[in-house]
Amino acid sequence: MNLNRNDALLLKEYLAGRKALVDEALAGFVPGGEFDPPAIFAAARYSLLAGGKRLRPILCLAAAEAVGGEPRAVLPVACALEFIHTYSLIHDDLPAMDDDDYRRGRLTSHKVFGEDIAILAGDALLTEAFRLIARRDLAPGIDPARLLAVADEIAAAAGWFGMVGGQVLDVQAEGKSLDREALQRIHRLKTGALILVSLRAGAILSGASEPALAALSDYGQRIGLAFQIADDILNVEGDRALMGKGTGSDAARGKVTFPALMGVEASRAEAEALIDAAIAALAPLDERADPLRRIARYILERNS
Repeated sequence: MNLNRNDALLLKEYLAGRKALVDEALAGFVPGGEFDPPAIFAAARYSLLAGGKRLRPILCLAAAEAVGGEPRAVLPVACALEFIHTYSLIHDDLPAMDDDDYRRGRLTSHKVFGEDIAILAGDALLTEAFRLIARRDLAPGIDPARLLAVADEIAAAAGWFGMVGGQVLDVQAEGKSLDREALQRIHRLKTGALILVSLRAGAILSGASEPALAALSDYGQRIGLAFQIADDILNVEGDRALMGKGTGSDAARGKVTFPALMGVEASRAEAEALIDAAIAALAPLDERADPLRRIARYILERNS
C-alpha cells in the first residue's frame, strides 16, 4: 500500500524539517578552511555537506521520538552516523572499489581532491564520528553508560562484523554466483547494519523499554534489507538525473543483486513484503512512531 496524499505531505514536511536540523548540526561539527591543514576540512565538508537524504540520522531522531525522547538530545550521535555513512561513500567511490565519477550530482571526492586526500577525508570522518559520540558536553542529559553502549553498537555495525564485512563480501562476490541467503547476508551487513543501529542508538539514548527496543530492532532489520533491494532496483531502472549518479553499474561490474537473481518484479514484491512486516513490527508503539511507519513506505516509493 502506497502512502496516501495526507501521509505523503506529512512525511515530506517531517523529512524536510529533520533534514534541516541535521544539516545545520553537521555544518557546525566540521571546522572550516581557516584551520590547518585546510585540504582535509575542505574535502570532508565537500562530501558531508553535498546533500543526500540523511536517512540514518533521521531514523535515529525518529526512534528517539517514538519512545518519548527529545530529538535534539540525540542529534550529535545522529550526526556521527552520517559521518560514518559519508566516509563509506567516499571510500566506495574510489577506483579500487566502485570507481564512480559522480555522487549526489557532482564529482566524487577523489575526482576533486585526489585519491590520497579522499582516503584521508574518509578516515577523518570515521575517527571524528566516535569523538562526537564521546563528547559529554554535547550530551549533558544522557547517562554516560548509554553513550558507551551506543558507541559499542555503532562500532560493531560499522566494522568487520557489519558494514566493512559486508563490503568485503560484496567485493569478493563480483562475477560469482550467489544464492539468495548469501545475497541477503551481504545486504544486511553492508547496508542494513548501519540502518538498524541508527534506530537502536536513538532508542537506547532515550531510555527505550526492552519491548520498544525489540520492536524498533525488528523494524530496522527489515527496512535495512528493503532499502538495499530498492537501491538495486534503482540501479537497473532509476533516472540518472534524479539519482545524481550513474545507473547500470552493478551489472557492468558483475555484481549479484536481487534484480539479477530474481528479476525486478519479484525483487519489488520482496521489498514490499519486508516493508509490510516492518510496519507490523511497530504495533507495540503508539502514534509517536508514525513517522517511522511513513518512512518505511517512502523507502519503496523513492526515486533516488
